[in-house]
Amino acid sequence: MILQSINPANGKLIATFEEHSLDEIRESTGKTWEAFLLWKETSFRERSNLMKKVAYQLRTHGEHYGRIITEEMGKPIIQSIAEVEKCAWVCEYYAENAERFLKDELIETDASKSYVCFEPLGVILAIMPWNFPFWQVFRFAAPALMAGNVALLKHSSNVPRCSLAIEEVFQKAGFPPHLFTTLLISSEKVGDVIKDDKIKAVTLTGSEDAGSKVAEIAGREIKKTVLELGGSDPFIILHDADVNVCASVGTQARTTNTGQSCIAAKRFIVVEEQAKEFERLLTENIEKLKVGDPLDKNTQIGPLARKDLLLELDKQVQDSIAQGAKLLTGGKRLDRPGFYYAPTVLTDVREGMPVYREETFGPVAAVIKVRDEEEAIRIANATRFGLGASLWTKDLKKAEELARKIDSGMVFINAMVKSDPRLPFGGVKKSGYGRELSHYGIKEFVNIKSVWIA
Repeated sequence: MILQSINPANGKLIATFEEHSLDEIRESTGKTWEAFLLWKETSFRERSNLMKKVAYQLRTHGEHYGRIITEEMGKPIIQSIAEVEKCAWVCEYYAENAERFLKDELIETDASKSYVCFEPLGVILAIMPWNFPFWQVFRFAAPALMAGNVALLKHSSNVPRCSLAIEEVFQKAGFPPHLFTTLLISSEKVGDVIKDDKIKAVTLTGSEDAGSKVAEIAGREIKKTVLELGGSDPFIILHDADVNVCASVGTQARTTNTGQSCIAAKRFIVVEEQAKEFERLLTENIEKLKVGDPLDKNTQIGPLARKDLLLELDKQVQDSIAQGAKLLTGGKRLDRPGFYYAPTVLTDVREGMPVYREETFGPVAAVIKVRDEEEAIRIANATRFGLGASLWTKDLKKAEELARKIDSGMVFINAMVKSDPRLPFGGVKKSGYGRELSHYGIKEFVNIKSVWIA
């Protein structure tokens, strides 16, 4: 199979890459395991010094790597450069905190001494998506490597240049060979990789379907998995919220990365007394967004990453309109080269419509009107997903009470949902399980070992 790098801004082929053979995969996995046997014996100081060099490499060449992201998956260049910068931050965060997070934990028992220690597992296979092609990888790799593990990356097939560029970052930073290795393979070969005895755990960020298949294979092999899957995040606006701020932040929350984010605000659940003004302001904001060449630093909305994604999004919108949703703006493919979709606002969205029940991966905002906060929470939870949620009200005491009633891994009050190295990231229900980032993330792929001394 040939992997293709296609520029979504014009649909033109950038480069092709030949898929690694099974023999090449086995050779890479073997070398990665050998590298682990040496790496696990290194000190935190040595690992930290190298990880800080990775951060320096990213910051020094941010525009170079940002351009690769933009050319390969269409993210507006300013956002791509910011993504690279964020990767440097997560590398520095774990370089500075990993030793403290994994320090032996003394436990008082009837032993003369008892404690818990944290030891690396080995080779961790990461199956990563295209929408944040650097960030998703580094937020796994930084804690995994600092814990003493080594990484094997199977990136999305449409971002092979990003995949190889990330491997290059670690090489240029001076990491020993084979500590971070990219496999250029299709999804069909993932099962064989998981079954290899040298693979000790798997982390996946991707679709619900992909997560289910990976978990099934890993489960048969008795291997740990962490899954970060889809989301249909609610953006809840109560009666006392500042609707102007909600519309401004809501526009950003829905359209960052051209709306291609698992934690994007997808369902705007608004109490009826606020709905008309919110719809007006949101529509005005959406219509002001600059759609264009993602390499132009003034562009706010670029193309979708692939043609199939464009067609799927358009079908969700058209089917919802056919079922009674009202189109306020957008709702169509743009007549220009590339995979562009007009930023869209739909209202009168009801249960059963695709934009109500499915994840929409693009710049489409669905407005759902509710009577009161009780109905708002009920509808927020009426989804198979549970990744993030944004809740808007001036009553902070009530906000904290309501936050505990929302079925999600994260609730942001009077702010848009975002990832932060200092906070655990992950979801519940069909949004997956396990956590990335913070001290919780680095402990996902370690042996939590109890030691008892009589």
